[in-house]
Amino acid sequence: MNCWESKIPGCYEIQLRVFQDHRGKFVKTFHQGIFEDQNLETQFSETYYSISSKNVLRGLHFQVPPKDHVKLVHCLQGEILDAVVDLRVGAPTYGQYETFHLTEDKGNSVYIPAGLAHGFYILSEQAVVIYQVSTVYAPQYEQGILWDSANIPWPTDNPNISGKDSNWKSLSEFKSPFVYNAPSFV
Repeated sequence: MNCWESKIPGCYEIQLRVFQDHRGKFVKTFHQGIFEDQNLETQFSETYYSISSKNVLRGLHFQVPPKDHVKLVHCLQGEILDAVVDLRVGAPTYGQYETFHLTEDKGNSVYIPAGLAHGFYILSEQAVVIYQVSTVYAPQYEQGILWDSANIPWPTDNPNISGKDSNWKSLSEFKSPFVYNAPSFV
């Protein structure tokens, strides 16, 4: 398992080890010691998965304080374009996005710190995406930004989205409660 920080501070792409033989595949998606060595969250309160068809876009979602959370995202089947947008006021990448191509074959994941909006687009005929979060889902703290307001290069201008996702505020209208805390070095 290797971790690389993306251009957005605190957001990592994680390359998992995929063990494959004639029986299939085996992948370890989490290792507490490795996460601790990288100063990453190791306590996850809930795990979800979604099954979506091609052209579905889910996002861009997050929870606001005090129920904001870290996410760990894996694509178990198929392939997705995963995207995050930095909403942390004072961050050097505030308002910027980063994308990741997650596939079952690559066995990669994305570690998303609190204060980032998250969404993904299904590239394959179907995809299964699993995500772990560090706080329990609290609907009254759920928010989002409009999927097409952050200049993310989605593969289409006409994705299949939910009614809720089509009604979020744009990035420019969103008043962020998130504050960037730069790492301190002793």
